[in-house]
Amino acid sequence: MATSLVIVESPAKARTISRFLGDDYVVESSVGHIRDLPRNASEVPAAYKSEQWATLGVNPDDGFKPLYVVTARDQVRRLKSLLRSADQLYLATDEDREGEAIAWHLLEVLNPQIPVHRMVFHEITAAAIRAAIDNPRDLDRRLVDAQEARRIFDRLYGYEVSPVLWRKVAPRLSAGRVQSVANRLIVERERERMAFRAAEYWSITATLDAEPAAAGGPGRSSTEQFDASLISLNGSRIATGRDFDQQGALRSTEVAVLDGGAAASLTEAMGGARFAVSSRESKPYRRRPPAPFITSTLQQAAAGRLGFSASRTMAAAQRLYENGRITYMRTDSTTLSAQALDTARRTVVGRYGAENLPPKPRIYTRKVKNAQEAHEAIRPAGENWPAPGGVTDLGGDAGRLYDLVWQRTIASQMIDATGETVTIRLAGTANCELAPALSAGSSATGQHDLELSAAGTVVRSPGFRLLYAPPPSGPDEEPERILPDLDAGDSATAVSLEPAEHSTNPPARFTEASLVRRLEELGVGRPSTYASIIETIQARGYVWKKGSSLVPAFTAFATVGLMERHFDHLVDYALTARMEENLDEIASGERDAEPWLTEFYFGDQDAKTPGGVRGLRYLVSDDRLADIDPAEINSIPIGVDADGESVVARVGRFGPYLRRGEATRPLPDDLAPDELTIERALELLSEPTERVLGTDPDTGLDILVRPGRFGPYVSVGRPDETDERPRTASLLGPQSPETLTLEDALQLLSLPRTVGVDPSDGEEIVVRNGRFGPYLTKGSDSGKTAENRSLESEEQLFTLTLEEALALLAQPRRRRGQQAANTGREIGQDPDSGKAITLRDGRFGPYVTDGEYNASLRQGDDAETLTVERATELLTMRRAKGPAKKSAARRKQPAKKKSSAKKRAAKKVGAKKKSAAKKSAARKKSPPRKQSRPSSD
Repeated sequence: MATSLVIVESPAKARTISRFLGDDYVVESSVGHIRDLPRNASEVPAAYKSEQWATLGVNPDDGFKPLYVVTARDQVRRLKSLLRSADQLYLATDEDREGEAIAWHLLEVLNPQIPVHRMVFHEITAAAIRAAIDNPRDLDRRLVDAQEARRIFDRLYGYEVSPVLWRKVAPRLSAGRVQSVANRLIVERERERMAFRAAEYWSITATLDAEPAAAGGPGRSSTEQFDASLISLNGSRIATGRDFDQQGALRSTEVAVLDGGAAASLTEAMGGARFAVSSRESKPYRRRPPAPFITSTLQQAAAGRLGFSASRTMAAAQRLYENGRITYMRTDSTTLSAQALDTARRTVVGRYGAENLPPKPRIYTRKVKNAQEAHEAIRPAGENWPAPGGVTDLGGDAGRLYDLVWQRTIASQMIDATGETVTIRLAGTANCELAPALSAGSSATGQHDLELSAAGTVVRSPGFRLLYAPPPSGPDEEPERILPDLDAGDSATAVSLEPAEHSTNPPARFTEASLVRRLEELGVGRPSTYASIIETIQARGYVWKKGSSLVPAFTAFATVGLMERHFDHLVDYALTARMEENLDEIASGERDAEPWLTEFYFGDQDAKTPGGVRGLRYLVSDDRLADIDPAEINSIPIGVDADGESVVARVGRFGPYLRRGEATRPLPDDLAPDELTIERALELLSEPTERVLGTDPDTGLDILVRPGRFGPYVSVGRPDETDERPRTASLLGPQSPETLTLEDALQLLSLPRTVGVDPSDGEEIVVRNGRFGPYLTKGSDSGKTAENRSLESEEQLFTLTLEEALALLAQPRRRRGQQAANTGREIGQDPDSGKAITLRDGRFGPYVTDGEYNASLRQGDDAETLTVERATELLTMRRAKGPAKKSAARRKQPAKKKSSAKKRAAKKVGAKKKSAAKKSAARKKSPPRKQSRPSSD
């Protein structure tokens, strides 16, 4: 019986949708993109390997025609098989421009000969799926063009600029339209921190007993305590942190800076002093509820309230969407449908009372020029929304994120929070001795005029705050101190005073949430891509995490410096944001893709035009790159020593290091750039480069212990003392350069050690200390016949006997510490899968696992103090990448061996056919089939 084939992107989405459709529909996934530009030379079809542009995957000289290759061959074969028995095809990929492009690629590859419908929806519910089936539309080629232009632009940017970074900075780096801008933002913030100079100042907080006037009227308390701050001394405002600039200098000379002595004198003099209320100001307070979530605000709120990273948030949102719990999670729209408004308003009345419901639905609008995103905010899906705590079957992260979406959606349809803000000013005097600079016309010893201030917010009607209160801390927090009902003329007595020393703080580093907010403010990239961008800059080693802060590595400084000097327009915030606007114009049909790409890649064709814009092709040309000095690019100035000699941090082949003249020292991996002051740099440079332990009895050369990029090591002689490379050996785990003895060094230099000879085959057995730990080997260590086994401890390098070595070789081969790793330390339960999370020590370092996915610890993570929250975040980022790909060797199944009887029979048949085959080949030899070019239309 004929059926309709529905194709979506993910298997989870396919399973959910199939529940809503009957037997007349077959729902299958494309498993993401089935076709893409070639990722490397091996994916380029043979017919194009001779073309210079083939490595780009795009031909700039032929209208930027892309070369697409099928990347999911097995799934394409399955889809074609299902298509043969279908009478209709529904392309149900996401409704953004990437989903539109996936649908187009499916059409191009499957080439269906049956009716095709484009099916779109923004939530996975029975009603939404049925409505999408009943109201299909045509494929929107404008969205496809925009996505193609974006893909080609990103390919040209990444594949042309990244090799420049490899040549001038370090291998394995990458550049990208959004990631390079994100790196620049993080580096610029770190530069501000490096240039920052702290300023010290003091403040005084007084606790006062209020004494309302006798005629104050009913309802006024006789005595209430409240806090107030000293804000003015002798008519001059007391300086606070905002009065100092980044260099620690005062922005204005009209403020008074309290030092410790003045604060102590005033504190003593103010004890028991009476202050009169000089003024009372009150203003109406009204706060509107926040709009429903869009992608970026969801990431920011999840970071602030739940501690989720951007990738963790999007992984949980994807799970909720695919299981029909929330609407599409990649959107720039704050609009709610009429059905959603009705459900939200009914919920407000039922749970919080009609008094908290506004007369009309709240409509939130946002100026978004692009038409490619979903047309509704992120909200609970369907008509019946489970209350918080009602989604428990999808894992802890998904449930907690759903509760946040529910609260934000309902709160958006509640009344404003109202009240009033009150500010009280109090005047008084104090007799004490102060420096002349603080006396301001008064005598240094005598009476000084003081002014205190207290402010608070009185919330009369909480409104939406009943459900969605401000976070415990953050820029949108409102002070809610309760103040006594004081009027001008009332009095208060200081009962206690607290002086406090303060230091101005450097600009805070970006967190994932604040970086997302800043990228959105600048209009750079799309919120749906921010999670992957943040993951990429960490994976490439540009950024590492210190707590929740994003710390740039020195590699990021070098890369950003190169981009700013030689590719400035590629990391210009305004220009990068304009690229997104251009893509939106292509999506709306206002602009064509090819002229836009031509302008970017080729620039001004007339080199003589004054002020002509140079295109990317010129910027990466060999002639221009020859002018870029790697030494200059990779040097980050730190300061100047007492002799006037410059100290710089450099990015080298083996990592960052310090340089002063000819002296160099490796930099610790966990040292943040703003912590590398000139004092710290000189301290590192002053550390001894080597320590002589004694004399080598065989050569007479000194045996030294020296620092190295990968840790301290011992060496026989120095490099300039012999024509041969000095013998070296790394220190073992418990050894330190300070306590290492000559005997220890000679023992290390005795490695590799021959344990003995295997009596069965005469092969030598040798123990070595390798990159991944101690091991033994038999046979050729570099050849295919070598047998290797890991040792359980470094001590075995010197104690292992021949019998123990033979016993190890008789055991099946396993990874180092495999048995111990199977019983690794359990650190908690994964809130998503409910499985235990275990910390293990693997071949490449510590990692966490839930039994299905493994995630290595990142730079800045400490195995001893790793929390379950951080482990969950690492596993979430790993899951987002999908299952690990099998190697080609594992995928290729060995051919079955023929039996001896079959071999003999095949040999006879082959002998008879051999001569006939030669004749047939000579007669019927035909030219090879020419491979056709994949269509790009």
